[in-house]
Amino acid sequence: MQTYDVLVRGSGCVGRSLALALGAQGLRVALLGTVDASESQREDLRSYALNAASVALLRKLKVWDSLPAAAISPVYDMKIHGDGAGALLEFSAWSQGVAELAFIVDAAALEQQLATALQFSPHVQVVDAPVPATLTALCEGRASAARADLGVSFNVKSYGQRAIAARLRSALPHQGQAQQWFRSPDVLALLPIDAPEPGASYGLVWSLPEVRADEMLALDALAFEAALNEVCAGSVGRLSLASGRAAWPLALARAEPMQGPGWVLLGDAAHLVHPLAGQGLNLGLADVAALTRVLAAREAWRPLGDERLLRRYVRERQLDTWAMGELTDGLLRVFASEAVPLRQLRNRGLNALNSVSPLKRWLTARALGA
Repeated sequence: MQTYDVLVRGSGCVGRSLALALGAQGLRVALLGTVDASESQREDLRSYALNAASVALLRKLKVWDSLPAAAISPVYDMKIHGDGAGALLEFSAWSQGVAELAFIVDAAALEQQLATALQFSPHVQVVDAPVPATLTALCEGRASAARADLGVSFNVKSYGQRAIAARLRSALPHQGQAQQWFRSPDVLALLPIDAPEPGASYGLVWSLPEVRADEMLALDALAFEAALNEVCAGSVGRLSLASGRAAWPLALARAEPMQGPGWVLLGDAAHLVHPLAGQGLNLGLADVAALTRVLAAREAWRPLGDERLLRRYVRERQLDTWAMGELTDGLLRVFASEAVPLRQLRNRGLNALNSVSPLKRWLTARALGA
C-alpha cells in the first residue's frame, strides 16, 4: 500500500484547504472524505464571515477568485446594538482605513469551489479509508472520532443555546452593512449576502436558549418573521424568510493536547467558540496557514510527524484560539445577564467604546486577522 506524507481526515472547508495547501508544497496528501464538485448540494443555510487573513489564504490556494460573484458580499459597515435605548457600537471600513471589514461567503459555494480546486491538485488523492501516512491531520469537526480514539481530552462547556440559521429577504438594500443585536440572553446577527436576492438578502444567525430556540423553530413562517422583525424594529426594512431553518447546539471547547507523535488537530476538532464574533472558520483557516508554514520551514532531516515540529504549530496557535474563546465567552456572559446594574454598565460600555477610535482600530485589526 502506498505511504503518503500527510493523511487529512475530514473534507470540510478546513480539511480541503489544508489538503490543497500541503499539496501545493509537493507533499503527497491523502484526503479522507467525500469530495465531489458536481454533487448537487442540499440546502445549506450557513454563511461564513471571513477576515482578510482567510481571504488571503483562499486566494493563494486559487479558490477565492474563482468563487461566483453572487457568493461573496463585502461588509463595509457594522452596527452592534445593545439591549438599552441608544446603546450602539459602529464600525466602518472607511474610518478604519481598510477596503472592507470582512466578506460574507455562501458556505455551499465555498465548499464546492474547494472541491473543484482539488480536482486539479496532482499531489492530493481522495481516499475512502485511512491510509498509512507520516503525519495525520484531524479536521473532522467537533465530533471527531479519531480524536477520541487518540485519547485526547475535549472539554466541552455547553452554553445551553442553539443557533438558528436561515436566509432572509429584506425590503431595503443591505448596502454591505452587517447588524447584530445583543439582548438578554440571545444574540441575533444579520450578515449581508447577495443570495437569493442580490443586494437585499441576509444570512441569519440567531443564538437562543435551547427551549426558546425550539419554540422559534416550531413557529410557522409568518410567526417567525413577526418575532424577527420585532427584534430588528424596522432598521433593515421588513424581513421575510427565503429558506427553511436549521439549528445546531453551541459550546466552548478546547482539545488537550492538540498534537502528538504523528498527529495534529485543526479547526473545530481542536477548538470551538461561540459564533457571536463570526470567527469559527477564520480560526480554522488560520490553523491551516500556521501548520503549512511550520511544515514548509522544517529542517530537511526532520520528519513531518516529529513532535517537536508539531509543537511549533501548537505554540503559534494556542494563544490566539484561547483568547478568542475567552473573548466570546466573556461577551456572552456579560450580555446574557439580566441583572439591571450590569445591563446599564454594558450599554454604557458600548457607547463609551464607540467614541474611542484607537481601541476600535485595534479591535478591527484583530477581527481582520492582522
